[in-house]
Amino acid sequence: MNAIDTILDEIIRREGGYVNHPADRGGPTNFGITAQTLGAWRKLGRPATAAEVKALTEPEARAIYRQQYLTDPGFEAITDAALLRLIVDSAVHSGPKRAVQWLQTALGVAADGVIGPKTRAALAQADPRALYAKVLGQRLRHLGRLITNDPKQSAFAAGWMNRMAEFVEGMV
Repeated sequence: MNAIDTILDEIIRREGGYVNHPADRGGPTNFGITAQTLGAWRKLGRPATAAEVKALTEPEARAIYRQQYLTDPGFEAITDAALLRLIVDSAVHSGPKRAVQWLQTALGVAADGVIGPKTRAALAQADPRALYAKVLGQRLRHLGRLITNDPKQSAFAAGWMNRMAEFVEGMV
């Protein structure tokens, strides 16, 4: 099994199966895939229905994750396995553009949300452990702001902190 398959296994485990929590701004999800994401992936011209989300298969969820949360954002440029794991999970949890911006901020390059030549060059020269710590810090602050700005999101705080604890423990 390669690193990408392992990352996808972890995401599927963290995200779980079908959920339609009233406080989740993404609406119904399955394997963490939202109705909006599934509708766009299938080119439906609309968000998927709850029934369509519920019927999503794990192989299709993995294909979506691989394409939209790894290949399309350009995360193959990340050669450090731990940093790649963190960045892909960040993309899944908070959106690919935001994950790229966190990486770019950690690298000290313009945070435009696109991995281009300047980001790749900075990434090749950077210390992956330092980047990991900086991105994780940004991610934790972001989750805190989500809860502060929308107290209904506190329903997810324990799960989010458990998720983040895996990445804190992965630093050692």
